[in-house]
Amino acid sequence: MLTGCRRSAVHLEQRDIYTPEDPDYLRWRDGDRFDPIEWGQDWIDLVAPLVARGVTVRRVRIVSEPVTDYIAYEHGLTPMNIAAGEQMRWLPRRRALDLAVPVNDYWVFDDRLVQFNHFAGDGSSLGPENRDDPALVALCSSAFEAVWERAIPHEDYKPS
Repeated sequence: MLTGCRRSAVHLEQRDIYTPEDPDYLRWRDGDRFDPIEWGQDWIDLVAPLVARGVTVRRVRIVSEPVTDYIAYEHGLTPMNIAAGEQMRWLPRRRALDLAVPVNDYWVFDDRLVQFNHFAGDGSSLGPENRDDPALVALCSSAFEAVWERAIPHEDYKPS
């Protein structure tokens, strides 16, 4: 989906843990602070050409504070997203109380398609669901923009 974008891709993440048995996360949790740029080279190779041809890629993570170890891990790896050309922001959950946001993580591609990401309670992936209903796409796009406006740029966000 991402490689076919012509104008924009936005991603809203709202969970405090993902894939708890991910070997890279477990390695980080055990103290290995590996280089996020080297680790994320596949992502950089995917996203950087999109950004170079004018596609805007933005991501916001809504997080509980104090943050979980998993969110600290994601924050530590975010230089990889920045190196790819993504614009990254963070929104503490307590600052999002008055925002109406769909309850699932999602991507919106070119304001025409929403890909919801479903997860089990433990953070393991249950797979994506694609929807192209214009009203649903508009709802998700609008919710993302409201969150984006309130969120803190990565360089200014210090997880607590």
